[in-house]
Amino acid sequence: METTMKSKQDMRREYKERKTQAGVFQIKNVANGKVLLGSSLNLEGPLNSHKFMLTIGNHRNKILQKEWNEYGQDKFVFEILEIAEVRDDPNFNLNDELTLLEEIWLE
Repeated sequence: METTMKSKQDMRREYKERKTQAGVFQIKNVANGKVLLGSSLNLEGPLNSHKFMLTIGNHRNKILQKEWNEYGQDKFVFEILEIAEVRDDPNFNLNDELTLLEEIWLE
């Protein structure tokens, strides 16, 4: 059985070529139903960042941090709600699209 080892250069190239997804996400406290809603041009980044900051006890949202400490990690769900569809239109603005999607989810 052959195992193929990727070089660091190949792994870096694959990482850079990876497509990022923009969209709307939520962090939901299933114990009390509270939700933190957000959007990002790269959904992976903020979800990982929020979880990391909560885990080390240093999240900028003090209420969210307090509830994380109180209820525990297993009472929180990190979800992608919607991925923004990039349109082939010269007037299309992804930031505007994210703002609109976030407003729709807030309603």
